[in-house]
Amino acid sequence: MITRLNHAVLYVRDALVHQRFYEEILGFESVIEDPAGAFVFMRAPASVNHHDIAFFSIGTGGADSDAGRGSVGMYHIGWEVATLAELRELRGRLEACGALVGASDHGVNLSLYSKDPDGLEFEVMWLVPSSEWGEAESEAIIRPLDLDASIERFGADRVSGC
Repeated sequence: MITRLNHAVLYVRDALVHQRFYEEILGFESVIEDPAGAFVFMRAPASVNHHDIAFFSIGTGGADSDAGRGSVGMYHIGWEVATLAELRELRGRLEACGALVGASDHGVNLSLYSKDPDGLEFEVMWLVPSSEWGEAESEAIIRPLDLDASIERFGADRVSGC
């Protein structure tokens, strides 16, 4: 029986560019890297996995992904943070580097949407306690994210999902 998603592997133009982005902006650490930049395996700061994501370089001539516009493919990867304070901190880092492209309150989670150096989208989210889901449990909800109001409601240091 599957218990959870363990890791994702992405083809990117330059694995070392992604390595720097994931280290500097998201706090990931490198686990294994090819000295020539062919690949990098990385782990999230609080992860117990060997690696959570790996990048394989295909070269600077790689075309942009048109998944969802002209082809099938993955939409995004979602990374969970432990607290709303961490979500707020990451929002500042993502804004500062120009990577933040959206923010939504989905009722079940509070989410930031960003793009990596190749324009691939990822989500950073905080899971709302299930006792607070209400109608969101059975409906797809997209509302503007008011992070300050959410922090006032849940507390900056409340653990994700609790």
